[in-house]
Amino acid sequence: MNNPRANSSDTRRRLLEAAEALFIRHGYEGMLLRQITSEAKVNLAAVNYHFGSKEALVQELLSSRLDRLNEERLQLLSLCEERFGAATLDAPTVLGILFVPAVRLSRDSAGGISFMRLLGRVYSDPSPFVRGFLYEHYQPIYERFFEAFARALPHQSRNELGTRLHFALKALSGVLAGENMDELIAAICVGEAVSDSLMLGRLVAFVSPLLTTPFDNLAQVRQVEQVMGLAPAAAQAADATLRADGEPAARRKPRGILPLWAEKVVGV
Repeated sequence: MNNPRANSSDTRRRLLEAAEALFIRHGYEGMLLRQITSEAKVNLAAVNYHFGSKEALVQELLSSRLDRLNEERLQLLSLCEERFGAATLDAPTVLGILFVPAVRLSRDSAGGISFMRLLGRVYSDPSPFVRGFLYEHYQPIYERFFEAFARALPHQSRNELGTRLHFALKALSGVLAGENMDELIAAICVGEAVSDSLMLGRLVAFVSPLLTTPFDNLAQVRQVEQVMGLAPAAAQAADATLRADGEPAARRKPRGILPLWAEKVVGV
């Protein structure tokens, strides 16, 4: 005999799983109720019956995924401050504290293999609904970590630090979300013992200069200006080459050796 409670619970689970998959692929604004119910294989009224609205469904999805993550982040930050001293934590260490729980959860049944992709979408989704949800639910956590970064980088204004954190967090979460974790580890740990800690340590080292490199590097600005001055000549040369080849760029075989990410993009 059918168990109505079990059926209801299964429908909610399928709706949440479908919403997560569509949110990762399309973002909040790009996912439609009809797509969610079709993916979950339930009728169109199921979202309203079980959650009340698309907004409430996505709120429950994000809470179910992010509440645990952010609590682990807070606990880890507190433990590190107690163990090592709050004043001794530098910016790369605080950055690592933010992402160690995310990597751990991606390996755990509580998170799962799609967890990092979900996190990457959350950080990059421009929807006012998503931004508002994050601010309303996790602002105290953001402020706690912001103060930890501010202690590590006391020479930066709060406005500058906020800008740098925006780019650093999007960069690191984007890399983690866009790659198969095992492939990423293998690429970063070539010739060394493979581990999540080595992979994340390397990525933090790559991203940390976004937080620490001085903005007022006038020599670098002048270099960029010189390069930009050559851009029109490069465009003219490219036009000439393309006309001479007589073949659309999309069908030409790329020249030279491409990095791993580029090989995936162009399909070579």
